[in-house]
Amino acid sequence: MKKVYANAAEALDGLLFDGMLIAAGGFGLCGIPELLIQAIVDEGTKDLTVASNNAGVDGFGLGKLLETRQIKKMMSSYVGENAEFMRQYLAGELELEFNPQGTLAERMRAGGAGIPGFYTQTGVGTQIAEGKEVKVFNGKEYILEEGIFADLAIVKAWKADTTGNAIFRKTARNFNPPAAMCGKVCVMEVEEIVEPGELDPDHIHLPGIYVHRIIQ
Repeated sequence: MKKVYANAAEALDGLLFDGMLIAAGGFGLCGIPELLIQAIVDEGTKDLTVASNNAGVDGFGLGKLLETRQIKKMMSSYVGENAEFMRQYLAGELELEFNPQGTLAERMRAGGAGIPGFYTQTGVGTQIAEGKEVKVFNGKEYILEEGIFADLAIVKAWKADTTGNAIFRKTARNFNPPAAMCGKVCVMEVEEIVEPGELDPDHIHLPGIYVHRIIQ
């Protein structure tokens, strides 16, 4: 199965459609799939729901898709440092689903593991819990959170082999692996692509079984 594609546009060919749910990797400004985001901008796919730890900044990362008004809803933990995001949200032009950071990561990981929901104490008694099922375990309240099953995952790795086994660097590892796992299709951009066997199996952060298409 050929996984390596020539460029971002080719790697995303046939995968994009209006109204889709995209899980995007990145933590702050680290590990953002810049080339894939630009390809989505160029394609013009709209009414997107994007699950990502943050929404980029003005002119960079997911901020580019906000500027072109292609994102309808963000599922995020942190949305600061983005003036256009703030403007759209306060004007009622953008939907926002806030998630505690660990909850968002676990929702992605759960989706990748085929788990439709899980209970967590995080958010109990706050606005996060509004409208969610509450269950008591050992005398403590927990709220039900749903796993994220994305139509597409776009992520960025430091190194990967041609089968998709990937290594991420430092904070880029926080959200890229769970984002990759929860996509029905995962497209990954990589700084360096090597041949199978060149990466130490004990150092792999994401098995290639989760990755369908790769670009450098």
